[in-house]
Amino acid sequence: MNVGPGHPSGGGGRNRRRRGRRTPPRGGQAGRDRQQHGGIYTAPMDHSYRAALGDKNGSRPGRGSRSGFSPAYNPAEPEPLPQRDDANSRIFAFVDDLFFSAKIQETARKLNVKVEFCKAEKDLADRIKDNGEEKPSLIIFDLNNANAKPLTLIPKLKSKLKKQTSIIGFLSHVQGDLKQKAHEVGCDMVLPRSAFSQNLPQLLRRHGAPEEGAAG
Repeated sequence: MNVGPGHPSGGGGRNRRRRGRRTPPRGGQAGRDRQQHGGIYTAPMDHSYRAALGDKNGSRPGRGSRSGFSPAYNPAEPEPLPQRDDANSRIFAFVDDLFFSAKIQETARKLNVKVEFCKAEKDLADRIKDNGEEKPSLIIFDLNNANAKPLTLIPKLKSKLKKQTSIIGFLSHVQGDLKQKAHEVGCDMVLPRSAFSQNLPQLLRRHGAPEEGAAG
């Protein structure tokens, strides 16, 4: 075998020269880091990603919560009103759904609020007459209650009771056309069933409270 300047032994002279050029620079923390990690520079891990997975303070999600989702908002239960056995009903409901009827009754009981259920316009007229012509504060409609004919009855009540009475309807969240029609005929507020259930205590307490000057 010829060994000389033109024939380097082992054929690795060029590779050795290339590796020699990669020698890390002397001195400096960066050079030592590269040497220690085999030529790969590593920086401290950025933990800011945790903020996107936790709450607003950047904490990690708690047990039972899902990453990226804030906890559901649950309004605080309002304080019940002082009990008055002689108070007139100020809230009336055209609701025949058994689940929502029971929910309204139970919530009203806890808040000491009187709610009367009506099946037709005549029922409401009779109850208003029994109350000494005192106008209702709130009328609740299940907009899917076909027996009450909400889209026909709401404009009649709105014309008669004016702004002294609020009319609130609830429906399925997918019934966009019905929601628009209810607003057009005079419904003051239209809520999906879930939002109605969530806000029911606040609505009953606000409208069930006696008018100023009548609580004595």
